[in-house]
Amino acid sequence: MPAVLNFPDLSPVIFEINLGPIHFALHWYALAYIGGFLIGWFLILRALKATRLWRENTPPLDKTEFEDLLTWLILGVIFGGRLGYVLFYKPAYYLAHPIEIPMVWQGGMAFHGGFLGVVIAALLWGRKHHKPLLSLGDLLAMATPTGLLLGRVANFVNAELWGKPWDGPWAVIFPGIEAQACQNVGPLCARHPSQLYEAGMEGLLLGSLILALVWFGGALKRPGFIMGLFFAGYGVSRFVVEIFRQADAQFITEANPSGAVFLGMQMGQLLSLPMILIGLFFMLRAKRT
Repeated sequence: MPAVLNFPDLSPVIFEINLGPIHFALHWYALAYIGGFLIGWFLILRALKATRLWRENTPPLDKTEFEDLLTWLILGVIFGGRLGYVLFYKPAYYLAHPIEIPMVWQGGMAFHGGFLGVVIAALLWGRKHHKPLLSLGDLLAMATPTGLLLGRVANFVNAELWGKPWDGPWAVIFPGIEAQACQNVGPLCARHPSQLYEAGMEGLLLGSLILALVWFGGALKRPGFIMGLFFAGYGVSRFVVEIFRQADAQFITEANPSGAVFLGMQMGQLLSLPMILIGLFFMLRAKRT
């Protein structure tokens, strides 16, 4: 096998404490969620304070209103992410084991579900408080890529959601029986570090473009444009990365080794198509206003 990279000696747990019967462990993935919310909170507050970024120098909400909205968003991403995983990826299993649906500590969150949860939470809050929904969507879209960046790095640290077998110069030998279950490969199976591809495209690249347009391109003065750019940008990024990413195990069978669910596409690609179309619609609509 050509030169490849061994997986770094990383633990998914940052630290753990045992106090009698109480056991507490802080995982990198939990820290990624917390960090994503905190950085997103900071970015949104900065944008709200910079009145020059908004049409007629009038931000759509103030700090107190945003902090109230944040509570709704946290609940939306948790419930949406979990239910999305249950419905999109393992419906048969959870239909047979419904008691495990709320057990989020066992793992299993879907971005598309969390995304829908956030959209619904923001829509309900915005209608309740009579806020401009497109500008509200722009704010949330501006803050989201940072969370995606941190979350995908945490996926890498956890050695999960790895890519397809590959023997290229930056291929990684991930630990674990499932990661090493490659057919027609030598004693060690190296794979694409697709988590880092996603971190770079969905997080760093898309996030940098959005922030540049917000602070230097006057994009927030065209309500809906940043939201549309995020939808389309994430959809395209995810669709491309899925080419290198191992399909979810529940879709892989002897008759379907690629894990395709429709017209040769993996589930992540299929769910990304409507995001791309919706994003293009909002971007074109914003340009006309």
